[in-house]
Amino acid sequence: MHKAASAASLQGFFAPASAAIVGASEDLAKFGGRLCKAVFGFGYGRPVYPVNPSRAEIFGAKCYPSISALPETPEHVGIIVPAGKVIAVLEECAARGTRYATVFTGGFAETGTETGIRLQQEVRAFAQRANMRIMGPNCNGFVNFVDGFAMTNTAAIRDGPRPAGNVGVVTHSGGLGQINVMWRAQEAGVGISYQVSCGNEADLDAIDFAQFMVEGEATDVVMMALETIRSGPRFIALARAAAERAKPLVVLKFGRTDAGQKAASSHTGAMTGADDVYNAVFRQYGVIRVTDCNELYELAKILRTRRVPAGPRLAALTGSGGHAVLLADLGASVGLEWSTLSEKTVHELQQLMPAFAGVSNPIDLTSAQTGAPKLFTDAMQLVARDPLVDALIPILVVPTIAATDAVVELHHSTEKPVAVLWTGFCPQDSNVTPATLVARGVPTYRDALTCVQALRASVDYGRFLARYRSRPSLQVMMRPDGASADRARAILALAPETVGENLSKEVLALYGLPVTREELARSAEEAASLAEAIGGSVALKIVSPDIPHKTEANAIRLGVSGAARVRAAYAEVMEAANAYKPGARIEGVLVQEMMLGGIELMLGVTRDPVFGPVVTVGRGGIHVEILDDVAHRIAPLSRPDASDMLSELKIRPLLEGVRGAAPADIAALVDAIERLSWLAYDLIDDVRELAVNPLVVRSDGVRVVDALIVKTNSTEYANA
Repeated sequence: MHKAASAASLQGFFAPASAAIVGASEDLAKFGGRLCKAVFGFGYGRPVYPVNPSRAEIFGAKCYPSISALPETPEHVGIIVPAGKVIAVLEECAARGTRYATVFTGGFAETGTETGIRLQQEVRAFAQRANMRIMGPNCNGFVNFVDGFAMTNTAAIRDGPRPAGNVGVVTHSGGLGQINVMWRAQEAGVGISYQVSCGNEADLDAIDFAQFMVEGEATDVVMMALETIRSGPRFIALARAAAERAKPLVVLKFGRTDAGQKAASSHTGAMTGADDVYNAVFRQYGVIRVTDCNELYELAKILRTRRVPAGPRLAALTGSGGHAVLLADLGASVGLEWSTLSEKTVHELQQLMPAFAGVSNPIDLTSAQTGAPKLFTDAMQLVARDPLVDALIPILVVPTIAATDAVVELHHSTEKPVAVLWTGFCPQDSNVTPATLVARGVPTYRDALTCVQALRASVDYGRFLARYRSRPSLQVMMRPDGASADRARAILALAPETVGENLSKEVLALYGLPVTREELARSAEEAASLAEAIGGSVALKIVSPDIPHKTEANAIRLGVSGAARVRAAYAEVMEAANAYKPGARIEGVLVQEMMLGGIELMLGVTRDPVFGPVVTVGRGGIHVEILDDVAHRIAPLSRPDASDMLSELKIRPLLEGVRGAAPADIAALVDAIERLSWLAYDLIDDVRELAVNPLVVRSDGVRVVDALIVKTNSTEYANA
C-alpha cells in the first residue's frame, strides 16, 4: 500500500510544474467544458494542456490528441472520460511519467453495481502498481489559493482566485464542500488556503489531504465534512499531528449511523454505538465536532487567529443594555463566565462613564457611547488589560467606520481573543460589513449565540492543548508491570466463545486488575466447603457460556452464609439456570466473597470496526444500560486520559465523597482503567467484548466482582 501522504509528497499534486486535462472541451454543457473554463480562468502561471483528439484548440489554447503528444510530461492530469476508459488513460499517463491524476468521472463504487465496484478496485490496484497518486474517482477536484491553481469546475471560483487565507477545507462532497463551506466561508471573510472534494477515495483520501494541510505552513485550521473515516488509526495519527502543531481540526461528521455496531452480547456492546465512538475519538484527540456547515467557518473565524483564552472569563462592552442582558444569558448557558472586573479596571471605567452609569459585566456604556466615540475605544483597551479577563466581546450595533477600525486595532494590540458581535450595519458605508472585519483578521459574528459558542470552543481547545502537552506520547506510554498478553491468549484459546466469569477474571488478573476471592464448585458439598474457607458471607453464581447475564436468569444468590444455606443456594442457582435455558452448558457454581459497601461501576471493552479497541467506563449494576452514564476512549490510555473519563460521569461527585461518605480510591480506579485499556490494546484480535460489572470502588481500592469476555469470531472481523 502507499504510505500516508505528506506535505512534501503532495506539493506537486497541488502546484504541478505542468498539468493536462484529458476530455477537454469548450462545450459548457459538458463537464469537460466547465472544467476547462474554470481551470484556465483561474490563471495558473504554469502550462495547462487540453487533451482531445477531436479538437485543435480549446479556449484559445492548443489542444493535443493524447498525453503522449504533449510537449512535456504533465505532473498532474485531470481525467474526464467514460469510466471504462479511465484505466487506459491512466496507463498512458504512467508511461509518460505523470505523478498525479484527478479522476472526475463517475460510474464507480458509488453506483453500488458489480461493474462500478470492480472498476474502482482496478483504479486502486493501478495506483499501487504504478506508484501514482490518484484523487477520486467521482470527485469535484480541488482549489489551491496559495499557488493559484485549480483543478475543478465549481462555479464558486467563476470570478477567479481570491486572496489565500490560512483555513483548509476537506470534504467528500463537491457541492457541499465548495459552496456550503468554502464559498460561504469566503463570503463571510474567511480566507481559504486549499479546498479538496475527494470523492470515492480509491487512493488518496480525506486524511491524506488533511495531513498535507496540517504539515504545511499555509494552513492553520482544517475544516472537514466527512461521510466516513476509512482508517481509524490514520485519523488518530492525523489528530495527533494537528495537536502537536496546535492546528485545530473542525469536523462535520454526517451520515451518522449505528450500522457499524456489532451484535452485542455484553452491556458494553449494547451501549457503544458507532457515533459514540466518533465522539470519544474526537474528545480524546482534541477534534472539534460540529453539526452543520456554517459552524465550520464560524469556528474557523476565531481558531485561525491561533489564540486561545487562558480561561473561560469573558467581558463584553456595548451601548445597548438589551444586548448586554442577552449576551449575559447566552454566555452563561454555554458554560462561560462573566468576569468580576478588577478594582483598578472598575475605578478607571467609572472615570470614563457618565455618573448615572454603573459598572457591571457585560458593560453597558449607555447611550453616552453614541456622543462620545472615544469612550468605546478607551473602555475596550482598559478591559483588555484586566488580568481577570480572558477574552473580550465588543458589541457593534450601527457602528461608525472609526468604531470598526477601533476593534481591529484592539485585536492587534492584545494577545487575548477578541470576538466582535456586530448585529446591525455601518450607516456611513454599506460596503463595510462584518465580513470586512473578518477579512482584516478579526473574528466577527452576527448572532450572540454563535459568538459565545465559538469562544467556548476555543476555551475547550485551549484546555485540550494544555492537557495534551502534559501527557506522554504514544511512543513513551508504558504497558503496566506484570501484564502478560501471551498467558492471557493461552487462556482464551481454550475457552468457549463466551468466556465464563472465573476465566474472564483470570485474564483480568494477568493485567493486574484486583479480583474477588472465589472458587468454582461442582457440587453443593464442595460449595459449602469453599464458602467456609473464604469466610463470612458469599455469593453463588452460575457459570455457563450460554448464560452471560446471570441476574436475568435469577441464577445468582448474594449474602449467603452457613453451610446449610450455601447448599440450598447452590441447588437454587442450578435449578434457575436449567429453567432459564434448558440444555445450557453449565461448568459449575462460583462461590465468591461478598464485597460490602463501595460504589458500583462498569468497565468495558468493545471492538470498533474503524477505530479498534474502545474502553468504556460508567455507572454499574443492573441498571447500567438504562442510566446511560458512560464515557468512552480508544485504547491504550494514559492515566490522565483515564482520569478525564471519570470527569465526564454524572456519578463523579459520589466518587469524591458526599454527605460525609469517605471518598473513593480514585487512584486505584484510574489504575484499573489504564490496565484494562492495555488489555484491550494487546488482545484486540482475541476479544470482541469485555464487561466488568460491577467493579466495586471503595476507599481502600477496587475489586472486580463480575466479568464477561466474548471472544472475537475470526470470520466476523476478517474484513474489518
